[in-house]
Amino acid sequence: MSVTSPSPARVPDVMEGLAVWPASARPAAEGDVTVAGVSLAEAADLFGTPLYVLDEGEVRNRARAYRTAFPDADVIYAAKAFLCRAVIRWIKEEGLGLDVCSAGELGLAITTGFPAERIVMHGNAKSPEDLETAVRLGVGRIVIDSLSEIDHLTGIVPRRDPQQVMVRVVPGIAAGGHTKIQTGTDDQKFGLSLADGSARRAIDDILHRPQLSLVGLHCHLGSQITSVEPYVTAVQRMVGLMAQVRDQHGLELLQLNIGGGHGIAYRPGEQSLDIGILAGRVRSALEDGCAEANLRVPRLTLEPGRALLGPAGVAVYRVLSVKRTSGRTFVAVDGGMSDNPRPALYGVRYVPRLIGRHSTAAPALVTVVGRHCEAGDILADAVPLPGDVRPGDLLAVPAAGAYHLSMASGYNLVGRPPVVAVRDGAARMLVRRESLDDMSRRDVGL
Repeated sequence: MSVTSPSPARVPDVMEGLAVWPASARPAAEGDVTVAGVSLAEAADLFGTPLYVLDEGEVRNRARAYRTAFPDADVIYAAKAFLCRAVIRWIKEEGLGLDVCSAGELGLAITTGFPAERIVMHGNAKSPEDLETAVRLGVGRIVIDSLSEIDHLTGIVPRRDPQQVMVRVVPGIAAGGHTKIQTGTDDQKFGLSLADGSARRAIDDILHRPQLSLVGLHCHLGSQITSVEPYVTAVQRMVGLMAQVRDQHGLELLQLNIGGGHGIAYRPGEQSLDIGILAGRVRSALEDGCAEANLRVPRLTLEPGRALLGPAGVAVYRVLSVKRTSGRTFVAVDGGMSDNPRPALYGVRYVPRLIGRHSTAAPALVTVVGRHCEAGDILADAVPLPGDVRPGDLLAVPAAGAYHLSMASGYNLVGRPPVVAVRDGAARMLVRRESLDDMSRRDVGL
């Protein structure tokens, strides 16, 4: 499907900045914005709202930037950020691997033609189905997250064909944009602690299992991290553990996975993680640490998710009502926490932009809310929009490509929005809108 783009003429606007939008975004006539040459207002008219627009070129360029920054590493896309068949194909074509957390994500990848050997299976509580599917389909590596998982995996892997595994180590580092997404500390559900010795016990146990081949260590510090320092510290602590394994067992582990969690900017002026600086500092820390410990430098793996997909996405909503009460203005839209639970979960803040209509009204601070029966269904609080915003207007929310639809729900039986890819002035449907019929088919109670 093609959407004709309007004139690219630059039009003054109360929210003119596009700093956190896809690089292809351009202001256009009548207050519109184009992404990859496609008018968002016309896309909303064609596909309906709410609508998620994903810039294919932005995703591919970000994947290439990672491969350039880390030429000697395995770059693995964290599928939990957002997964569909088209994204799987883009990731495959750009030479990245894939990190999955369930038999569902794994099955979608395999049936789309993604090579099993380039897949890593994650998860703090993998089900028997998850592990059995991973072994049956031949995933490249499984990350061990608990001692009990070692027993279960041993029971399903044939001795003649050992499964490559890594141990997820908790390095005792607090990093991340919110306490709910910090996973490198000892007081959360992920991994095996370095401090209490459980990581060492897991390593010892695996090395006595002929069905399992321990190839390296893994750690993941959290999400929305914008500083390089936590990764440097993590590398130093992981190299220390590798040296202990070598000294105790005579085994040099040749892979080190430092996870992802690379932060992006959701609002103009916010910081994002510089992957060029990250690559240089991590490589130096790894080489220096291995030289000091007399270890061979392991092959590095990293798992960006949000940093690849987040900045490539734009959500488009239609205003349903404007309510001025108790000194506040509430602008209600036709989506909300069912397609983006992140503000309710983590207090994330966005900057919506009026599109499809040029306004000369002075900006006013408003609260953009969703349509759901929760007081916490707030998409953006105290953000400037034209003072004449009204029902029928379109609002676009940038940095919407990750952890929106992947965490979407069926709350209030509001169907999940479609996903449209844009590239070279054309738009095509990737994931269709979820209909009432789709949801009704699961209800078999009559």
